[in-house]
Amino acid sequence: MAEANGKKALITGITGQDGSYLAELLLSKGYEVHGINRRSSSFNTERIDHIYQDPHYDDTRLFLHYGDLCDANVLAKLIDQIRPDEVYNLGAQSHVRVSFDMPVYTAETVAMGALKLLEAIRDYRDKTGHEVRYYQASSSEMFGKVVETPQKETTPFHPRSPYSCAKVMAHWMTVNYRESYGMHASCGILFNHESPRRGETFVTRKITRAVGRIKMGLQSKVYLGNLDSKRDWGYAGDYVEMMWRMLQQDTPDDYVVATGRTISVREFADMAFEAAGLKFEDHVEFDERYLRPAEVDLLLGDASKAKAQLGWEPKTTVEELAGMMVESDLELAKREKTLKDAGHAMPSFTGHDQ
Repeated sequence: MAEANGKKALITGITGQDGSYLAELLLSKGYEVHGINRRSSSFNTERIDHIYQDPHYDDTRLFLHYGDLCDANVLAKLIDQIRPDEVYNLGAQSHVRVSFDMPVYTAETVAMGALKLLEAIRDYRDKTGHEVRYYQASSSEMFGKVVETPQKETTPFHPRSPYSCAKVMAHWMTVNYRESYGMHASCGILFNHESPRRGETFVTRKITRAVGRIKMGLQSKVYLGNLDSKRDWGYAGDYVEMMWRMLQQDTPDDYVVATGRTISVREFADMAFEAAGLKFEDHVEFDERYLRPAEVDLLLGDASKAKAQLGWEPKTTVEELAGMMVESDLELAKREKTLKDAGHAMPSFTGHDQ
């Protein structure tokens, strides 16, 4: 168990994929970690439950607070009460396809949520003199209809969805608060990053979840949209370390976080099915319902600045990532089949919203 280092961190989106990995990392470094959790009629803490179940876990260093990025009053109160040294803004309506169906809510959480949090931090600093270092989760989706390849920190943005438009606002607000008020605020422009904790409606997890269920005879097909779109896919567990490194620097800045390699959805699906001894062609069907109104065809990141200035490089290849996800989803499908054979049911998997 790590020794306490006296630092406090607040994570929005702590129950999401990135938030759970970041919480683990910060706890291992001795932080006291606080997370904002939206009120729901059902528990949504599955990704961090294992932390509480760890026999070495120190229950005096992880705390959850009810709150929402749409509620400026609650954000200000939490900053005042927690007095964090670092704030990581990972919370969002983060599904690109869904943002076309929910553009206003997406903008409220992603764009206005970041602004409300920045204001709360600035007010707290002005009242107390205590510097809070801020991390903004920016996205490769901001590049959208790319004007150059690979994309780097100076590449112009051309967002192609309500989600990416909102991320552009949050990104530039963070830069503006850094330049206008001298805040230690940094943006991580993260390219696609996945893991076994990825939500099941995101395309990589949709694929590996289907692979597990098909292998166990629980379904026969998976329906996908644009198979030719290309992405720079990395492992979320690698990427959260870069978030932490940004806030340890004396000078705040913005960094692309990527692997520097791109493959298509088709290629990812092929390697995922192959990892389970299955043929991609036998089980994948195209469905136009999963196409976006405006597609992003190619994203490829140049993380040379992160390597040169922060010494960061990704450790996990996309082949290792696909294998890791398939292995996890095979185990999940085995448990699902055991329950089904016993007459019980797990929550249904539909694979919507790619």
